[in-house]
Amino acid sequence: MPFKTLDDMELDGRVVLTRVDINVPVEDGRVTDATRIERIVPTVRDILARGGKPVLLAHFGRPKGKVVPEMSLRQLVPTLSEHLGTEVTFADGDYGAAVAAMNAGDVLLFENVRFHPGEEKDDEAFAARLAAVGDVYCNDAFSAAHRAHATTHALARKMPACAGRLMEAELTALERALGDPKPPVAALVGGAKVSTKLDLLGNLVTRVQHLIIGGGMANTFLAAQGVDVKKSLCEHDLLDTAREIAAKAEAAGCAILLPRDVVTASEFRADPPTQTVRVEDVPDGHMILDAGPDSVAHIRTVLDGCATLIWNGPLGAFEMTPFDDATTAAARHAAELTRKGQLVSVAGGGDTVAALNHAGVAEDFTYISTAGGAFLEWMEGKTLPGVAALED
Repeated sequence: MPFKTLDDMELDGRVVLTRVDINVPVEDGRVTDATRIERIVPTVRDILARGGKPVLLAHFGRPKGKVVPEMSLRQLVPTLSEHLGTEVTFADGDYGAAVAAMNAGDVLLFENVRFHPGEEKDDEAFAARLAAVGDVYCNDAFSAAHRAHATTHALARKMPACAGRLMEAELTALERALGDPKPPVAALVGGAKVSTKLDLLGNLVTRVQHLIIGGGMANTFLAAQGVDVKKSLCEHDLLDTAREIAAKAEAAGCAILLPRDVVTASEFRADPPTQTVRVEDVPDGHMILDAGPDSVAHIRTVLDGCATLIWNGPLGAFEMTPFDDATTAAARHAAELTRKGQLVSVAGGGDTVAALNHAGVAEDFTYISTAGGAFLEWMEGKTLPGVAALED
């Protein structure tokens, strides 16, 4: 790997400034989903086990450089302590004094770094102030790595730097999926609009052998081929763009797979009367809301012949039955292939994680990223400042 990990660092007795993402949902002062906190536990415990003193740096919400009491990280201390299995102390003022008071086995949490105007400006002075109280920098927040902020970028350049366990796992998984994947590679990309994933599609067609397009964006590609999608969600102003992407894919030897049959309804709600028809036969007054069984069978066949799968987005309006059928069936087949050791499957994005959890297969994929924007930008082929700083 072009970056160092915790295994490469001497930690005993050293203060480890550890950038984490614990931007969790909170209602009435109570954490309602501790997933992000759970995912930093291996890194913090590893630092402690090797004699290091972890000082957690994190953001919460968007205070825009001002102190916003309801966005204080103090409210997360009880949940952090519970999951780490040790008491977490909190510092909202003198960093130096708080760090000097640490003993072996202590965990310290600094106040929301976005309370400081220098954080989002990647300010060198703010980074230097932090670096002065630590010995080692550890970035365990891949989900914030697409931001060039002081605690993700400038700080990493001021002291010995490494990736935490979560960051290491994310980068290793993405390298297996896109950096140096075992071919053939398939990418399944769904979602409502082509316009939100233009860079992603443009990059993938040069990197994968099969591009499976689903969701509302598939309608735009179908319309670009002359299919009348009737009332379906479709970006008619992007038909030429869809044709350009298709031409780029053909030139690169990437096969684009679009739905062959679809499930339609005249209204967008759960459990309406539906019809399953060929894409050329969408009834008047109907909209496409899911891929049909023949399309799913085609996807299954493609995946059977692949060694690597990257998944971002659902195949239909999976939030409502019965339009979750195609996504669930494809996800379960990918999971089965993964369990058999035939497929490396990497997925990411909020809707994707929700869909795989809905299908009951999230634990069976090789890796699921919760990083959101950072995951998408990596798939788009963009350089992530937080990762580049570690590699430098």
